[in-house]
Amino acid sequence: MKARIIGTGSYVPSKVLANSDLEKMVETTDEWIVTRTGMRERRIADASECTSDMGFQAALKALEKAELSAESIDLILVATLTPDFMFPSTACLIQSKLKASKAAAVDIQAACTGYIYGLAIAKAFVESGMYRNILLIASEKLSSIVNYKDRNTCVLFGDGASACIISSDRQKPGYLIRDISLGSDGDQSKLLILPAGGSRMPASQDTVSSNLHYLHMEGKDVFKHAVRRMESSSKECLDKVGLVEGDISWLIPHQANVRIIEAIAKRFEVPMERVFLTIEKYGNTSASSLGIALDELIAQKEIKSGENLLLTAFGAGLTWGSSILTKEQGHGD
Repeated sequence: MKARIIGTGSYVPSKVLANSDLEKMVETTDEWIVTRTGMRERRIADASECTSDMGFQAALKALEKAELSAESIDLILVATLTPDFMFPSTACLIQSKLKASKAAAVDIQAACTGYIYGLAIAKAFVESGMYRNILLIASEKLSSIVNYKDRNTCVLFGDGASACIISSDRQKPGYLIRDISLGSDGDQSKLLILPAGGSRMPASQDTVSSNLHYLHMEGKDVFKHAVRRMESSSKECLDKVGLVEGDISWLIPHQANVRIIEAIAKRFEVPMERVFLTIEKYGNTSASSLGIALDELIAQKEIKSGENLLLTAFGAGLTWGSSILTKEQGHGD
């Protein structure tokens, strides 16, 4: 019993925050941002639009493409580090919006690697026979935890959501989840962190006045770890399924920084025209970025049966992971 992705969806808010807008907010320039990150725009949710709202919209699109009803979903997984509430889970809120009455629901948190971790969990559930159809959603409202006075971080992040259906249904060919490689290094947890708001540092007047409810990042250290960890997990994943670099048809990396992406592409000898990028228009949307890119790749490019997609991500924790997807032969192939 093999797990496959049979439908994808994504959603981004309508409001655009361009580099020219950021020039008016902090000491930066469009040239500086583009040169160092590859970003020109990012999307920002309005005050009334929450993580569950965006995830719900992405889920509707994935269900439509998979030709499934919400009643067919056995489990809803939501990867997010910006939930609507500490509890109840964002997954339960989306379960209610979808009226997916037969679905269990739970949040997971692996920061920017959340989509890959979610794929791994869904693959294990499906291939064990426990569940038949799983809805994986990755949704982030990073604008809610970004300090727009900190030029080192505010230029990087945007909001958005992605979703996919992982299923064992052989009648619906899609993208076989060949294998997944995951990793973590908690010794480096302070390199990328939201210091306050949890049980270690509950909210107080001091934490608010000290800006401790915004994300903090040591950018240079994160960069070094990202390239090395994404490379190693990608190589491990390829080795596990017996593929080599030349077998990669498309590289879909976490959209964190164009320099990181270029370094990964170079190490795997993948030409940049075979690297799918959304970073220019959406920036870094954390867990949702891989799923948004995958959804747009499938919509925009003709992917043939047997072609291999390499997904790779890195995030706070530190966490990282990679996955190989192979396009199955469809009815029209």
